[in-house]
Amino acid sequence: MTLSRHRPSVAIVILNWNGRSLFPQFLPPILEQSRREGITLFVADNGSTDGSPEFLETHFPEVNLLRLDRNHGFAGGYNRALAQIDADVFVLVNSDVEVTPGWMEPCLALLEAHPRLAAVQPKIRSWKEKEKFEYAGAAGGFLDGLGYPFCRGRILTEVETDLGQYDTPASILWATGACLFIRAEAFHGAGGFDEDFFAHMEEIDLCWRLKNQGWQIRIEPASVVFHLGGATLSYQSPRKVYLNFRNSLWMLLKNLPAGKLLPVLLPRLVLDGVAAAEFLVTGQVSAFKAVWQAHMAFYRSLHRFLKKRKALLPLAQVNHHPEIYNGSMVWNFYVRRIRRFSQFPFHPDHDQ
Repeated sequence: MTLSRHRPSVAIVILNWNGRSLFPQFLPPILEQSRREGITLFVADNGSTDGSPEFLETHFPEVNLLRLDRNHGFAGGYNRALAQIDADVFVLVNSDVEVTPGWMEPCLALLEAHPRLAAVQPKIRSWKEKEKFEYAGAAGGFLDGLGYPFCRGRILTEVETDLGQYDTPASILWATGACLFIRAEAFHGAGGFDEDFFAHMEEIDLCWRLKNQGWQIRIEPASVVFHLGGATLSYQSPRKVYLNFRNSLWMLLKNLPAGKLLPVLLPRLVLDGVAAAEFLVTGQVSAFKAVWQAHMAFYRSLHRFLKKRKALLPLAQVNHHPEIYNGSMVWNFYVRRIRRFSQFPFHPDHDQ
């Protein structure tokens, strides 16, 4: 279906860093649909050293190429790219995402119908195992009472097969940056991604800020894409461990309401220590060092992030979100052996 003339302007934006090998596989379907729908496609190159810009200019001249001076990370790269693009809705797509026919329509229609809807995520399935959800986003993201992220279709390392069990649209706390439809007004109004994060957890932080400010975030399962995942950093990378542990603490410090900051942050610091000890005992020395370094970075930046928190607190219109599970997802997973979202004592569409 062709976009209505009255529909807000849309730009698809792919942030690339050394992803030249991915373009022949994943770019043509996006380019074809953007051409058919009259939507502008941008690739923002984050200082690649693999010849990505030259490859795009030769093989995909229709793509609007934005050259950034260096690798600013996911957060900084997108902030710089989106500052140069005039559109009402940004569609952020990872360079390793395979889209399906009609993937844009349901999400754009949802944004049109709900003015206070800031962002929409399609259903994310695995490119390698097409019948399964993909780790990074699945069918919509939530947090537990200690700030651990989980998804409809993915709890910790347990990824479910998609049998249609989460095919109802739902309110979520966060949408994955792997494929994200977001209103430009909301993105810019919230200050974009936090560039200190560099990469990982920055979309959860942004969505949480938006939710605190009264915006809505939703999952639209009628839209389906497939995500390869780990194309930039493998899931076992010590660098990824470092970024996830550090950024998770930053996110909690910035976004938790006043009465919950210490009751959540202090146990998280202890549990991070437990995780580090487990890494050490199991011989994962690099991961142990990554957690240690993440905590040192957190303590060094404490003053700077307390200033960010102070600036954000007056903007918060909503302090309670039913999309945050009051219990412990980790306890349910390891002790109660609850491995599927549908088995959780958690009903995010209703107040807890």
